[in-house]
Amino acid sequence: METKKIKEKNLDSLRMPLALTGLLFTGGLILASFSYVTPIEEELMSQRNSGEQVINITQEDEPDTPDEPIAEEDTYVAPPQAIIDSVDNTITPPAPEPVVLPPRPTPRPTPGPTVSAEIITFPDVEAVFPGGQTELSRYIVNNIEYPEVSIDMEEQGRVYLSFVVEKDGGISNVKVERGVSKDLDREAKRIVRAMPKWEAGEVGGKKVRTRCSLPIVFTLR
Repeated sequence: METKKIKEKNLDSLRMPLALTGLLFTGGLILASFSYVTPIEEELMSQRNSGEQVINITQEDEPDTPDEPIAEEDTYVAPPQAIIDSVDNTITPPAPEPVVLPPRPTPRPTPGPTVSAEIITFPDVEAVFPGGQTELSRYIVNNIEYPEVSIDMEEQGRVYLSFVVEKDGGISNVKVERGVSKDLDREAKRIVRAMPKWEAGEVGGKKVRTRCSLPIVFTLR
């Protein structure tokens, strides 16, 4: 027991010197770190102490050089005649400009076909030659011209004609219904067309177009 107590007493006596030694060692390290000077700094300090001028060389910023004007490149503007498609290398024609057409004149209504009035075959009042049937026979006898060819060929007979007496008494639509010969038929039509105006037929007290028929007799004596 006494031996153990002696050892502990000796250890207590050594703790204080060891602690002081550690503090001194740590303080020396801190002091050395603050007092350490690099060789370059040491040289600068020596130059300052000797009075030599120290030239600090610093990297100056390069002066800004004005940007050189960029030369304008010659640009080629494609004419508007065609547009080149870069995908399939096909030429697409430009869209045509809209064409403004002048306004069309309003078409005038075309008159429709003239519808003739109805031709009456059996009117209330028959159309008659001026002066009646007697004057009609006298007119034919006085105006007939027997064709020379028909006389030489001894052509004779009765030519049946039809015609229309208009509302004003004029003659129209002369046709040969049954003829004899070319020359006699022509002469019969001429006589009818040359007639004076007839008295128009009537229906209900109003003048109407009337169809009439007339035989003309050609006789050689």
